[in-house]
Amino acid sequence: MKYLISVSYDGSKFWGFQKLKNKITVQAEIEKALRIISKKEIRVKGAGRTDRGVHALNQKCHFNLDIKITPEGLKKALNKELNSYIYISDCKEVNEEFHARFCVTKKQYLYKINLGEYNPIYEDYILQIRNKLDIKKMKKAAKYFLGAHNFRAFVCGLRDNYDCIIYGIKFKREKDILNIYFKGKSFYNRMVRNMVGALIEVGKGKIEPIRIKKLLEEGKYDDSIFAVKPNGLYLFDIKY
Repeated sequence: MKYLISVSYDGSKFWGFQKLKNKITVQAEIEKALRIISKKEIRVKGAGRTDRGVHALNQKCHFNLDIKITPEGLKKALNKELNSYIYISDCKEVNEEFHARFCVTKKQYLYKINLGEYNPIYEDYILQIRNKLDIKKMKKAAKYFLGAHNFRAFVCGLRDNYDCIIYGIKFKREKDILNIYFKGKSFYNRMVRNMVGALIEVGKGKIEPIRIKKLLEEGKYDDSIFAVKPNGLYLFDIKY
């Protein structure tokens, strides 16, 4: 039987999602829990790989089990065995053709920025900016990301294809916390962090909004666009 689970985790406690030798990762912790439950080695496939320090509110994973257990029973069993910084919020059966990564229709990421006074409690969970940001300019710049583009200028590393569709970018301020939501078909290595970094440069007045458009058109990775820290990034939701 193939199962799909919804997973949330505190990324500051792991070396990312993907299993790494001699490192504590989310995938490795879930597979370890499944090994205890099933008495067999189980391979978990995630909807996406989050880097070290990146959090998830609704990551999705699938795997196959040949033991008789209900989805609710499996959810309880997993949460009993898992590291306390990982939680399974939902579990259901899916058909054999389903794939947690390849069946995704939309992904949504959230980046959180503290615009107020420094707070040490936020350090692992929210980017803290000591500059005032022009959010109006940032919103103007964000519009250039919308639609289908080659995102080479905002993706770290080499790949065969840098094309991506961004369906929406939403800014929502809650007191001193600025939440920026990115909704798209897929996202590549450090892409959201680089996009946020560019928007922050706009907000600081270091580059103009039109620079985003030119970077997309040029299609070359720009070292001057910094990838912001992973601590403020959350895999927010996944749709199938």
